[in-house]
Amino acid sequence: MEKSQLIKHRGTIYRILALDNEEVLLIDCIRKTMPKWYKLDEVDGYEVCTEEELLAAAETALVEEQDMPPKSRQTVHERFTVIAGILPFINDDRLRTEIIRRVAEEKGISLPTVRNYLCQYLIYQDISALLPKERGSVERELTADEKNIRWALNKFYFTRHKNSLKTAYTYMLKEKYCDGEGNLLPHYPSFNQFRYFHSKYKSQQTTLISRNGIKDYQRNHRPLLGDGVQEFAPAVGTGMIDSTICDIYLVDECGNLVGRPVLTIITDSFSNGFVMGYALTWEGGTYSLRDLMLNVIADKVEWCKKFGILIKKEQWDSSQMPSVIVSDMGSEYQSATFSQITEMGITLVNLPPLRPELKSIVEKSFQLLQESVKPYLMDHGYVDKDAGERLAPDYRKGACLMMEDYEKVVIRSILYHNSQRILEDYPYTEEMIAAEVQPHPNSIFEWGKSQPGCNLITVSARHGNQFSKTDR
Repeated sequence: MEKSQLIKHRGTIYRILALDNEEVLLIDCIRKTMPKWYKLDEVDGYEVCTEEELLAAAETALVEEQDMPPKSRQTVHERFTVIAGILPFINDDRLRTEIIRRVAEEKGISLPTVRNYLCQYLIYQDISALLPKERGSVERELTADEKNIRWALNKFYFTRHKNSLKTAYTYMLKEKYCDGEGNLLPHYPSFNQFRYFHSKYKSQQTTLISRNGIKDYQRNHRPLLGDGVQEFAPAVGTGMIDSTICDIYLVDECGNLVGRPVLTIITDSFSNGFVMGYALTWEGGTYSLRDLMLNVIADKVEWCKKFGILIKKEQWDSSQMPSVIVSDMGSEYQSATFSQITEMGITLVNLPPLRPELKSIVEKSFQLLQESVKPYLMDHGYVDKDAGERLAPDYRKGACLMMEDYEKVVIRSILYHNSQRILEDYPYTEEMIAAEVQPHPNSIFEWGKSQPGCNLITVSARHGNQFSKTDR
């Protein structure tokens, strides 16, 4: 017997890894288990085997390294690096086990994965054995039961009726596994098989569209691919505008219930949510947009002082208009009145219908602004998510704030959102790191205003709240 020689016995092929006096270290090439020491007399009579027989028995074909794609070659070498430190200790079971454990911890991979790489290399004695196998090249034909399960899922589960898996399974048994008198046949798939088939072949996109409809998927579940807003907002000067009904009921001076106000904001896309201005009105439309634009160009220190809030300029330093305003297809954003703002050099971009993910910055800002004040307003008319449901409380009874009171809350929420909220996943550039820009929207906005490409327009309000461009 020689080292690296292949031998076979009763349909199993072994490779000799080491020889030591009266013992031999073998690895099972078929079951791919860890190497084991055997007595020489135990393997007496084993037949010599060839590499071709091993490849045929394992249904494997090795690829030359020079024929591998660059990415596959890189993967192979990365896997070999994982096991390279284990190879010198193959003969010692105790040391080998300890080193495998250490390698798994250092590389952050599981123990079975390390053992699998090691066995693959020891069996074939070739680095190409670590090449990842291609998946999905050959599809297995479904059995009769699997075809019935697929039929039942398509007919009874992936529908607008939103049946449960148990209900769909019951319908399948009734339609496919019952005789003419309605008696269940002796052989039928179990519910666990039905559920496993669903979990294996289901698609989240298919499930959402088939059960909730294409419009709900496009509006609420469509994935945001690419680099997001950074694709069309590479610098400060692109604002996203939108309106929402606030989650609170307000009263008038006499304590009579008035309703829920409308909050309109415009956020800077480059800084990932810096609120440039807001408008809090009882109704949306053109007049709320006028108030919004007046707030954008206003001196925020003086504006906050009207409500008894004293701030520093750097907390909310925004008094210029963005050169690009992105909005949805709302009628107020497409009106002739609002379109007059383009005369100052501002470009209006109307997104297609059902694409809220393209202005996700402003959508997320609404959620952050309202959720930040929720704990303090729960007993003061705040409308929770269960509004309108059975046994839900009547949130109108707790209303006690007037419009001026709530506007103070909105301002403080915006100040926190701009100057204290930490952006965890912002794509920092090397220049921003060198400038030690803090991970807050206002810090990023201030840094961006001094960079090339910044496109803010200086506008002043004149007679009758009309706008005029003064500089750019």
